[in-house]
Amino acid sequence: MSFFFQELVNGLTVGALYSLVALGFSMVYGVLKLLNFAHGDLYMVGAFTGYFVLQWFGGAQGLTIPVPLLLVIMFVLAALLTGGMGVAIERFAYRPLRNAPRIAPLITAIGISFFLENAALLLFGGQYRVYNTPDFIPFSAGIQIGSVNIDAVQIMVIVLGTVLMVGLRQLVVRTRLGKQMRAVAADREAAEMLGINVNLTIAATFFLGSALAGVAGVMAGLLFNQVTNYIGFLAGLKAFTAAVVGGIGSIPGAMLGGLLIGVAESFITGYVSSTYTNLLVFGLLIAVMLARPTGLLGRAQVQKV
Repeated sequence: MSFFFQELVNGLTVGALYSLVALGFSMVYGVLKLLNFAHGDLYMVGAFTGYFVLQWFGGAQGLTIPVPLLLVIMFVLAALLTGGMGVAIERFAYRPLRNAPRIAPLITAIGISFFLENAALLLFGGQYRVYNTPDFIPFSAGIQIGSVNIDAVQIMVIVLGTVLMVGLRQLVVRTRLGKQMRAVAADREAAEMLGINVNLTIAATFFLGSALAGVAGVMAGLLFNQVTNYIGFLAGLKAFTAAVVGGIGSIPGAMLGGLLIGVAESFITGYVSSTYTNLLVFGLLIAVMLARPTGLLGRAQVQKV
C-alpha cells in the first residue's frame, strides 16, 4: 500500500507540471481556436532560464544568496521571459494569420516549435545541463509519512502548482480581464463591438499561458535535474493530451487532465514498465476521445451559421 501512495504522490507532482502547461493550450485554444504547438518549447525555455539563474548565483554548491530568494528569482524571471516570448510569438507569427485558413497558423506553430528547439541547440549546445537540486534543496527537508517520502521539491511543485491553477481560475472567473477573455472566446466580433480590446486580451492570454509554462519548466528542472533543448517536445505533447482529455478550452478540464495523465503515467511506470508508459498514456487519450469526444469536462461547440 505504501508503494501505491508513493506512486500517487509522484503522479500528482508530474501531473501538476502537465496541468500548468495544459492551461496554456486551453487558454489559447479558447480565445483563438489555435493549437499552439510551440507552447511546450516555452516550457523548455523556462527550464533553461532557471538553470542559468542558478549558475549566475554561484551554482548548486556555491550559492551566494538564500535558497528561497533564488527560487523566487528563478520563477519570476522564467515567467517574465516566457510570457514576453509568448506575446511576441502571438504578435508577429499568429496575429497576421488570424483570418487565414486554420492550417496556416497550425503549420506556423510547428515551425516556431522547431525554431525554438534549434535556437536553444545553437545557443546552449546539445549536452544536458544539470541543476543538482539535492545540493541546495536536500531530500531530508521533505515529509516522511510512514514509508512514503514527499521531498521538498515535490511539496513545492504540488503546492505552487495548485496555487497557480486556482489563482488563474479565479482570475478568469472574477476579474475584468477574465470576463474579457471569456467574451472573446465566446464571440470575438461581438466582443470587439462591445468595446473590448481584442488584441490586448489575446496578448494577455498568451502572456499568462506562456508564463505558466515557464514556471513549470523551472519546476521540471528542479524535479528532474536534467535540462536539454528537446524536453519541451514530449512535455508539450503530454500537456496537449491532458488538455484534450480534460476538454480543450476548459481551464478545470486542463487541470483535471494534467493530474490524470501524471497519475496514470506514474502508475504505469511503477506497476507495469516505463517502456510502455507513452504507449498506454496516449492509448488513454484515444479511449477518452472515443467515449467522450469533447473531453471529460468539455462542452460541444455551438456552430455558427
